[in-house]
Amino acid sequence: MANNSVFYASLLLCGLTACGYAQAGQQPTKVGIINIQGAIISTQDGQKAAAELQARYEPRRKELEKRQNEIASLRDQLQKGSNTLSEEARQKLVREIDQRTRALSRETEDAQADYDQEQQKLLQDLGQKLMAVIDKYARDNGYAVILDVSSPQTPVLYAANGIDITNDIVALYDKNAPAAGAVPSRTLPSPASAAKPATTPARPAVKKQP
Repeated sequence: MANNSVFYASLLLCGLTACGYAQAGQQPTKVGIINIQGAIISTQDGQKAAAELQARYEPRRKELEKRQNEIASLRDQLQKGSNTLSEEARQKLVREIDQRTRALSRETEDAQADYDQEQQKLLQDLGQKLMAVIDKYARDNGYAVILDVSSPQTPVLYAANGIDITNDIVALYDKNAPAAGAVPSRTLPSPASAAKPATTPARPAVKKQP
């Protein structure tokens, strides 16, 4: 996802600032971790938004898949006719395959860029709402620092299971959010995956206490 590292880093800074306030004369001392990206997608609002985004881009994904299948059919035709097609017919087929392949590549890149932009907007909108929940949770429970372990800019190498607040934040967000229709839990697949599988950048593993 484009610019996710910057986005989550900004959320992290907001969280640290929010957690730095003293509560009733007592300095907060607890440290917690959260997977912001996972929390956003796990909320009912996040699941609903993900389903809507996928549905909106499904026709485009199917069109890309259709064009990819057409190119595969032409390549199969070229291979089977290698000994029977005239040189002129063979060259014409090669040019058509090349033109269609280049056009599909451009359309795939455009679809991916549009999808990434919509996905980033979704994450930002829900992320800002989630930050308000994290801020309140941190104040109410005496947290001094909350680290976002979904960000590669926060390479947490070890964390005890007891300090992960992700599920608590998701539950608190859903409890205070307007009722939303239940939708299946899902990720945000790329509309261009039919033509070019999307990849997810690797992030440092978090070693948790057994």
